[in-house]
Amino acid sequence: MDLYEEIFRLKKEGKSFAVATIVECLGSSPQKIGAKMLILDDSTTLGTVGGGCVEAEVIQAALMAIKDHSAKTLSFNLKETEGGLVCGGRIKIFIEPITPEPSIVILGAGHVGKALSKIAKFLGFKVIVIDDREEFANRENLPDADDIIVNDFETIFKRYTVAKQSYIVIATRGHNHDLTALKSALSTDAQYIGLLGSKRKRNILFKRLSDEGFSQNEISRIITPVGLAIGSVTPQEIAISIMAQIVQLRRQNDHSRLGNSSCSREIQKDGTDKATASLR
Repeated sequence: MDLYEEIFRLKKEGKSFAVATIVECLGSSPQKIGAKMLILDDSTTLGTVGGGCVEAEVIQAALMAIKDHSAKTLSFNLKETEGGLVCGGRIKIFIEPITPEPSIVILGAGHVGKALSKIAKFLGFKVIVIDDREEFANRENLPDADDIIVNDFETIFKRYTVAKQSYIVIATRGHNHDLTALKSALSTDAQYIGLLGSKRKRNILFKRLSDEGFSQNEISRIITPVGLAIGSVTPQEIAISIMAQIVQLRRQNDHSRLGNSSCSREIQKDGTDKATASLR
């Protein structure tokens, strides 16, 4: 399989992955400058940058880069030993994460949905707004949305696929529409399902979901009342609180980044490796 064809396919499908490239090579090494390896978010790989302990370290760093949306550089000292992949040279590998732009799917094109689409677009999200009313789901009302879909909430996710990294916000015009939208949203793999409304609405809808056979694990996926508690009142303030919560959840793992963007490994005769100073 051609690596570039696979990159094109993964980007088209909205998948997350990383590309590791040897950008510096001094002395003897298994691979030369330009050698590439593709690492998917499930640790599947294509291509090689040398194998052995080097690739194991690169895969680990690539998974972290995908998670953090942050490029990384690793440097390796390949200490001379007999056999194996250790050749005595030094290499530097650049790891570039490629992740789809975050997307938010808004069910409901009313006042909150309109304000939310504007703020989400400002924050760099791909914005999809869905409503069954053409008088609301149109470009004049939603100038900031990337996609506007006129469709009922019950069947929308049978014809529109939502990526796992998507955020769904339900802001329809009533309890019955909220329930239909919730059931539809729970059929997706979206990482976030937020429901606009009060605790009383939550209790009513959660009971109805339970009565219809939804498990507690399924129901626990729903975040409601949605948004951070900032005392929001207006549609714009509510939209800000929702996006603040989404950004918070999206960035909550940033503290787990690798310490430095450049590190090196010295591979020993027994096959183990230890951290050393960065290549200069």
